[in-house]
Amino acid sequence: MRVGPGEGVFGLDNWPGIPAGQFAFLEGPAMASVDMMVIRIRGRGGHGAKPHQTVDPIVVGANVVLTLQTIVSRNIDLLQPAVVTVGSIHGGSLPNVISDSVELKLTIRAFDESVRQTIRARIIDLVRDQAKSFGASAEIQDPTGYPVLVNDPTQTAFARSVAQRHFGESRVDSSLKPITASEDFAFMLEQRPGSYLFFGNGDTADLHSPRYDFNDAIIPDAARYWVHLVEDFLSGNTAPKASS
Repeated sequence: MRVGPGEGVFGLDNWPGIPAGQFAFLEGPAMASVDMMVIRIRGRGGHGAKPHQTVDPIVVGANVVLTLQTIVSRNIDLLQPAVVTVGSIHGGSLPNVISDSVELKLTIRAFDESVRQTIRARIIDLVRDQAKSFGASAEIQDPTGYPVLVNDPTQTAFARSVAQRHFGESRVDSSLKPITASEDFAFMLEQRPGSYLFFGNGDTADLHSPRYDFNDAIIPDAARYWVHLVEDFLSGNTAPKASS
C-alpha cells in the first residue's frame, strides 16, 4: 500500500478481553516484535546402553533450553519487557537409541529494537558455546521477523477522538496495556505515521485459540467507525476532543 505525504495509515483488530463494542488505543510501542529461530544441534548418535560413545544432542538441547531462560533475567534491563519461548523440541524416535540431532524452535519478543537485537545475539552465542562445550555443533536459522509496532501519538490521539466524538467517551476503554503478540501492520507504521487500534470482542478465548469465537455483533459499529474516521480525516477534523 502506498500513501502520500501527510497521510496516515490505520488498522483495527478485534480483541478478546476488552468488553464487546469498546474501543482501545495505545500510543508508542503497542505490540511486540517477533523473531523465530530454528536451532539444530548435531551430536553423535549411538546405542542408549553406551552413552559414553556418543555425543547426546538431547542432553545438549535440554541444557540450551534452560540456558536461554537466563537471557531475559540476566542480560536485559528488568524494566524492559521481553520473552524467549522454546515452543518446539524434537529429537530421537526410540527410547534405547541416542539420536544424531535435535531441533528446537523458538520465538523472541521485545518492545525495543536494541533489546530485540541483544536477545538474538545472545541466543546465537549461548547456543554455539553450549553445543561446543558438549562436543556437539549447532546450526541456527535466524530470519528477520516483524518489528515492534509503534503507534504515532498524534495519529493515535486522532483515532481516539473519532471514537469519542461519534460513540461517546464511555465507549473508550483505557485499561489496555502493551500487547506481547505481534502484527505485520508494524511494517506500514515504519513507513508512515499511523495507529493500530483495538475493538472489544468480549469475554472470549484468545485469538488463534481453537475455542475463539468471533463476536458478529461488533461488526456494524466497527464498520461505522471506519466511515467516521475517513470522513473526519478528509475533512480535516483531526483535533482530539477537548477534555470536559
